[in-house]
Amino acid sequence: QVHLVESGGGPVQAGGSLRLSCKASGLNFDGSYMGWFRQAAGKEREAVSCISWAGAAKYYADSVKGRFTVSRDNAKNTLFLQMDSLKPEDTATYYCASLDNFYEDYCSDSWSNAWGQGTQVTVSS
Repeated sequence: QVHLVESGGGPVQAGGSLRLSCKASGLNFDGSYMGWFRQAAGKEREAVSCISWAGAAKYYADSVKGRFTVSRDNAKNTLFLQMDSLKPEDTATYYCASLDNFYEDYCSDSWSNAWGQGTQVTVSS
């Protein structure tokens, strides 16, 4: 059974940084595409960033390009999301997911085969 556990969320002021982690178990992590998604209150879930098996290829939503950095440590079965220059509009619950597909110019939550429980990020102005 796939188990994904996110951590690292919390309150932060605008302009600050947070680093999210997602520890994976029960899957062939270094053979899995992975992604970060978020859902703000009253809004649909959206893709934030996705990454290929070895981490060489990455997708970023336009809203986070230049501010967020996705990475992975396959030896530790862990996915990361470094979030810098945070804005109030980044406030959301952030989820990691393992994916069946990967493209550098698009990422969809419909490709997910497992989800974490989410971690809340709250950015105050």
